[in-house]
Amino acid sequence: MNIVKTAAGCISGLLIGALVLIGGQALAADTKVAVIDMRQVLSSSLAGKKAEGIVKQKVDSLQESLKNDENDLIAMQKEVEKKGAAWSDSVKKEKSAAFQKKVQDFEEKKRKSQDELNKLREQQINPVLKKVEEVVAKIAADKGYAIVVPRNVVLYATDAVDISNTVVSELDKVMK
Repeated sequence: MNIVKTAAGCISGLLIGALVLIGGQALAADTKVAVIDMRQVLSSSLAGKKAEGIVKQKVDSLQESLKNDENDLIAMQKEVEKKGAAWSDSVKKEKSAAFQKKVQDFEEKKRKSQDELNKLREQQINPVLKKVEEVVAKIAADKGYAIVVPRNVVLYATDAVDISNTVVSELDKVMK
């Protein structure tokens, strides 16, 4: 979930910067602060589960395809090891070139698969994150929270200020 980490990191940096800029008076005792566990929201909300399911399905498909290609490479390598001594120099060169080409194709396929997964994650997760922002803003406004901070950037927070379950519940309602 590199996207979640990146998003949380950006939000965290902005929030920490905002906290530094806000004077001590603005953080008076009556200021309400909440935390949210983004991993929990994404892993337990219906929209997050759906997005993760789509990504997992693609991961499984790509892994199977790559595993088949890897098995082909292993079979080629074993053939070279077993029969190589009996081959002429021209056959050895031909087989070696074919093996190298297959290795390069495999590496390119792995790179393209990773790019494809990154794009799919963005397509599936970003709309959920956008909706999470909207839900958090509404909950913050309704409950009077001045600040909502990702839980992973807080050294300590009681469960009483964690609104993750509320966000999951509201997110499930709005994303039906």
